[in-house]
Amino acid sequence: MGNRFSFDLKATDGRARTGTISMLRGDIQTPAFMPVGTAATVKAMKPESVRALGADIILGNTYHLMLRPGAERVAKLGGLHKFMNWDRPILTDSGGYQVMSLSDLNKLTEEGVEFRSHLDGSKHMLTPERSMEIQRLLGSDIVMAFDECPRADRPRDEIAASMELSMRWAKRSRDGFDCGGEHAARSALFGIQQGSLDQELRRISADKLIDIGFDGYAVGGLAVGEGQEAMFGVLDYAPEMLPTDHPRYLMGVGKPDDLVGAVERGIDMFDCVLPTRSGRNGQAFTWNGPVNLRNARFKEDTGPLDERCECPTCASYSRAYLHHLQKSGEILGAMLVTEHNLAFYQALMRAMRSAIASQQFAAFAADFRRDYLGSND
Repeated sequence: MGNRFSFDLKATDGRARTGTISMLRGDIQTPAFMPVGTAATVKAMKPESVRALGADIILGNTYHLMLRPGAERVAKLGGLHKFMNWDRPILTDSGGYQVMSLSDLNKLTEEGVEFRSHLDGSKHMLTPERSMEIQRLLGSDIVMAFDECPRADRPRDEIAASMELSMRWAKRSRDGFDCGGEHAARSALFGIQQGSLDQELRRISADKLIDIGFDGYAVGGLAVGEGQEAMFGVLDYAPEMLPTDHPRYLMGVGKPDDLVGAVERGIDMFDCVLPTRSGRNGQAFTWNGPVNLRNARFKEDTGPLDERCECPTCASYSRAYLHHLQKSGEILGAMLVTEHNLAFYQALMRAMRSAIASQQFAAFAADFRRDYLGSND
């Protein structure tokens, strides 16, 4: 299938890149931000609203969906796209990170991970082959290889052993994905580079992934508590280890200034729960920095949330009203601020794509940092 997956790199400016990923369910403009739909929903948003804000693709979570409602049930109901009323591409993560971080981990072996559900304590086994099967049952368009994501503070020999295990799992993920028949013929598989903060381990990981061969490559093992400076230190070299003609995905990132810095270093795709989680907790992202709408100084502020934003929330509601909704615990407050945050993230991605295409990215990044980081709200 010629249109199964392709990446057209349209322009570069320094190391920043803009392009188009073409898939059967539609094109994805890069740099791209993927709203997170962990449990088959982008929290507090209707799918059609997420699309209207400019999202070309969303992320679903293998771990959560395998536990509830179950991958087999989703398949029986027509697949994840039909189940949640989203007809555009969906990327599903492998479940590896959630198994390590959310569950009562029983046993990590060469075979996979045996764990207890955080929901009811039931026992499960997740392997590269099972992860591929679950993502196939969900019907995802971009499938992520199964990996382990170690903390950066673990000893180097443990990080090295974890990386090597992830690379063996990557090969098994490739083999399991390729056995997927019709699903494999219309979807894509991404490998995940590991190695934490160690440049030599990152190089070994990248070389092994390239030898296996993937449609795209993720930089994994970051945004796990190491801080922005350390993360950017890895991004100064890690993306360049991956093929130029394939998309590069930084998993689980991040704050708006993280996105700008990562695009500056050659990253094409992002996901993060931050805009939706913050929206539910009264934090809004604006071009002049984050705003805490619970702050009493907004009680009688009749201005829009962000004067430079054209989203429905900013067009129709005042900061005073949003403050009232947040203080009252009203569901509408979470809905409106989440809508704004997702609109801001998509506007930021559009602005970066435009700046790269016009060879103005350095000036854009400098202006963005002046306005966004100069805020002391």
